[in-house]
Amino acid sequence: MPLHITDSQSVIAAFFIVIGIVIVLGIFIAVRKKRSKALKNRFGTEYDRAVLEHGSTQKAESRLSERETRVEALKLHELSATERERFLTDWHGIQSRFVDYPKAAVLEADDLINSLLEARGYPRANFEQRAADLSVSYPLVMENYRNAHAIAVRTDPREATTEELRNAMIQYRNTFDYLIQVGKPIEVKTAA
Repeated sequence: MPLHITDSQSVIAAFFIVIGIVIVLGIFIAVRKKRSKALKNRFGTEYDRAVLEHGSTQKAESRLSERETRVEALKLHELSATERERFLTDWHGIQSRFVDYPKAAVLEADDLINSLLEARGYPRANFEQRAADLSVSYPLVMENYRNAHAIAVRTDPREATTEELRNAMIQYRNTFDYLIQVGKPIEVKTAA
């Protein structure tokens, strides 16, 4: 017996197909928005930086997800009590030298942060890769870390003013405090 479809049945079927497509599209959009919001909340200013760098939210979110996957594969760990004390002692020494040798102290702070990251299990890498890796676990300090590093790597000592060097030390201190701590994160301090 042949199946006969009437015009009204075709219209009803088309209506339900369109409704189904709208529902699926709505779910897809809701899931994307939820994912975007989660990434934006997790990465903070790094999310906005990634969108600017990659030119689209979709590309940025893909790169941020790749960062998460990369960092999950690393063998990151807390510092031992001995390591922690050594880094704290080194940091206090760097801070004490800042008054007499501000540029050298900022360079030492940059090196100390790199050593601290390696001690925590982050691989030796160029600054951008290291910053990308660090942004997964410490997104709140990324702007400070990037700004301080930009000042530290200026080649001409006269390029950075004493005030900029002071701000770099504050920003490195904030980054250092986050990396050295055990337990929950502390409040981010900003440079003047």
